Amino acid sequence: MAQHPFHLAFPVSNLEATKDFFIDFLGCSTGRQSERWIDFNFFGHQVVAHLADDEHAPATTNPVDGKQVPASHFGVILDWDDWHHLAEKLKTAGIDFLIEPNIRFEGEVGEQATMFFQEPSGNALEFKSFKDMSQIFAT
Repeated sequence: MAQHPFHLAFPVSNLEATKDFFIDFLGCSTGRQSERWIDFNFFGHQVVAHLADDEHAPATTNPVDGKQVPASHFGVILDWDDWHHLAEKLKTAGIDFLIEPNIRFEGEVGEQATMFFQEPSGNALEFKSFKDMSQIFAT
């Protein structure tokens, strides 16, 4: 089955800070934009930051492997080397991680690298990578 880009819209409180973050830290480019929204090329997918007049609810978390994972989050699965490069870039930039870059299931089926951080409006992002991409859905 062919992979199709996904579309995701999310609320933000500051469009300019969001734009700077997605361009400077994540390397995204922009598409169409207005005073109330911005399209980003998010690793080949279309995500749209919409200016929200109301604050959105605080994030709920769930325990996963002894860490509190934000129930609401989005991100992308990168190649192993690209994930490590981004993790180092974010560490160097002093990003405040919700969950520090780490390796789960090391040496096991589904070995993966993961990290969680927030964009300027507080939306949680998870970036992952799999040692073997064919094991993304392994059980």
